[in-house]
Amino acid sequence: MGYWAEDFDAFVTQIVRRHAPDLTEAAVRTRVSRGGRYMAVTVTIEAKSQAQVDAIYRDLTRERRIVMAL
Repeated sequence: MGYWAEDFDAFVTQIVRRHAPDLTEAAVRTRVSRGGRYMAVTVTIEAKSQAQVDAIYRDLTRERRIVMAL
């Protein structure tokens, strides 16, 4: 989740795709908060290992544009 921006979903997808290159657009869902200030991006992958999940999480939380990653 991060502050709403027109390219935020593409930004998140790009980060996840570094570790899951077979990621499709169908695996990405977005939702804008009621007030329009935040955007949640849900990315569904079939993880190959815990190391892959950890690497995605590290890369996401390293970015200032991302407020929260679960």
